[in-house]
Amino acid sequence: MNVMLHKIAQSWLITRRELKSYFDGLTGYVVLVFFLLITGWFFGNSLFINNIATVQQIFDMTPLLFMFFVPALTMGAFAEERRSGTLELLLTMPLRDWQVILAKLLATTVLCLIAISFTLVYVFIIAALGNMDAGATTGGYIGMALYGLACAVMGIYASSLTRNQIVAYLLGFVIILVFFLLDKSAPLLPASLGNVVEYLGTDYHYNNLMRGVIDTRDLLYYASLMLFFGLMTAHNLAKRDV
Repeated sequence: MNVMLHKIAQSWLITRRELKSYFDGLTGYVVLVFFLLITGWFFGNSLFINNIATVQQIFDMTPLLFMFFVPALTMGAFAEERRSGTLELLLTMPLRDWQVILAKLLATTVLCLIAISFTLVYVFIIAALGNMDAGATTGGYIGMALYGLACAVMGIYASSLTRNQIVAYLLGFVIILVFFLLDKSAPLLPASLGNVVEYLGTDYHYNNLMRGVIDTRDLLYYASLMLFFGLMTAHNLAKRDV
């Protein structure tokens, strides 16, 4: 147990470095500002123009926002390390590959959670108006967090495939888009295959959580997705083709 805690503590040191790099430059600020501007506009439009107090539009927009913003956070995770030659140094340190992957995943996840937490002000406004559906709101926020995690691990995997950040961004965007569209394409397929494709879609499980239904199948899906892309990333790093 102590050994595991020590390894996680080592990962946290890299996480802190990654978080610092986000805010030493403009990346972290740009992502947070644009995320809040867009979600704020939709909330304000719903509240003041349509006279509807809800965060549903924010939940609906989050997958699209994460699709564009999260790859921007993860594109340099390994691509920039490869380009600058620091990945080889990082991987020769007394760290396991999974520790490095976990550290970079945590950094992106923390930034996503910061962005999500700022939107809680809208929940407080709705609660003050007495129109909040606590179950659906809780499920929606759990869904947002898990969706952010899923996008982060897919983006990090994309970054492990190349040394070019632009290519990493595009790959991450495409991978996230494909999983987003899977359940949308299910009605076009035979029923047996359509059910499988629907289950593989990230948006299908996200929509389930948005309804306030915290089903272990949805939680297991996101956990499996993160494990799969985490293992794929570890496989790429194991090649040591830096």
